[in-house]
Amino acid sequence: MADSLASHAVLGLTKAADCEVPQITLSTEVDHAKWKGDILAVAVSENDLSKDSDSKFDNPILRSLDDQLNGLLSEAATEEDFTGKKGQSMVIRLPGLSFKRLALIGKHISSSITASYRGIGEVIASVAKSTQAIHVGVVLASSNLLSEKFKLIAASAIATGTQLGVHEDNRFKSEPKKTPLKSLTIIGLGSGPEFDQKLKQTSDICSGVIFGRELGNAPANVLTPGVLAEEATKIASLYSDVFTAKILDADQCKELKMGSYLGVAAASSNPPYFIHLCYKPPDGQVKTKLAIIGKGLTFDSGGYNIKTKPSCSIEIMKFDMCGSASAFGAAKAIGQIKPSGVEVHFISAACENMISGTGMRPGDIITASNGKTIEVNNTDAEGRLTLADALVYACKLGVDKIVDLATLTGSCVVALGPSIAGIFTPSDNLATEILTAAEVTGEKLWRMPLEESYWESMKSSVADMVNTGGRHGGSITAALFLKQFVDKNVQWLHIDMSGPARSDKKNSATGFGVSTLVEWVLNNSS
Repeated sequence: MADSLASHAVLGLTKAADCEVPQITLSTEVDHAKWKGDILAVAVSENDLSKDSDSKFDNPILRSLDDQLNGLLSEAATEEDFTGKKGQSMVIRLPGLSFKRLALIGKHISSSITASYRGIGEVIASVAKSTQAIHVGVVLASSNLLSEKFKLIAASAIATGTQLGVHEDNRFKSEPKKTPLKSLTIIGLGSGPEFDQKLKQTSDICSGVIFGRELGNAPANVLTPGVLAEEATKIASLYSDVFTAKILDADQCKELKMGSYLGVAAASSNPPYFIHLCYKPPDGQVKTKLAIIGKGLTFDSGGYNIKTKPSCSIEIMKFDMCGSASAFGAAKAIGQIKPSGVEVHFISAACENMISGTGMRPGDIITASNGKTIEVNNTDAEGRLTLADALVYACKLGVDKIVDLATLTGSCVVALGPSIAGIFTPSDNLATEILTAAEVTGEKLWRMPLEESYWESMKSSVADMVNTGGRHGGSITAALFLKQFVDKNVQWLHIDMSGPARSDKKNSATGFGVSTLVEWVLNNSS
């Protein structure tokens, strides 16, 4: 199967290098004075740097370290104008101590505790990379102010920020760099089985985020629909005790009457593959069935409505499969965590939206697998056409809840900006579940309206519907379109992640959604 699926990934003779993802050992320690390593990082706020009348730090940890260094820490902080602001860092090289360097890191203050402490981890990652550190320890100057519950959350968030911050996708560079960091010790927040389990779960989720990032970053000449299917089957092979994989080719999709999906795929020389991974818990006991559907356009030219405007961003359309990347990243994490009581189906209708004589034209009418007909008035509104058949397929599996995520509309970016994804659902309960999960992970979501009156703009005079409505409210009409393909007895939620799926600054996939999806699945497990 692998050879046949990957056979088209030859354009440009480019192959991804075998770069090892950094394997960082996470551990806890009670006392910073006993820790040995390369860098001891102390996370501080502006308040932590206050001093008494003798110019001694009021904070006991900073005072203790400063006494060890005969006042050098206080002197260096003053000379470097270090005030503890967000993102600030200061590194001192030290002789004769159990650690080679001491770093002060400004604590990020956010409304989300996860975001605050994840920011600390990101600065630790930056300092570790710049100093080529192998073993890093981190202590919070004011950890005594945190409750036991928040200490566990803070430890997980710091570990997440460090692991994801250290990762760099160098697979397509002729001389890929390696990150030397091997261990992170979190000091003073607690220890024991509960912490060990939480940090193990954190590593599992980070590996899923990194997998999702790397899928998203792979160029379209390397990651074809066939290769995406191959990567998904690797998950099923790695975790064969809980996963099975089903890959449908174009003929099998035709038998299922997936005319909407196949219409999008018709113009490409790279054949489509419908991907279905199924997770079942080790004990076989299932109380809830879930489906996660990711948009899988490995490249989107726009079709005959080709992307030509200055803001069309055709050069970054390899990222149009980030929905499926996050779905399969979540699958990888779930395969490692192995939650009980829940069955999860991970689905993607993978294809390319290209241009050829065999392709879908504006004005064509296509028929989805639930029998509904669609007049194509814009071939660049193709993601919803692939999701339509995927939603019908998922409903036939007898699932209780469906979450789909897609880089679907530019309208959502206009509405919410680059950092916030929009969610659309008729189900208040499912909206609460997803927003609760996102609050834990620190990913930003905002519930948008499903304004039924807007459906008037989606009606066709010659078919059941058109695939795009008017100019205004485009993300809402796109969600209303998807709603036509969901059974009324199934709870459904759509995530438009067009903004946060990609970092504009780094021009790379973020793995957005993986953490929230995993948290949602865990919350639905027994």
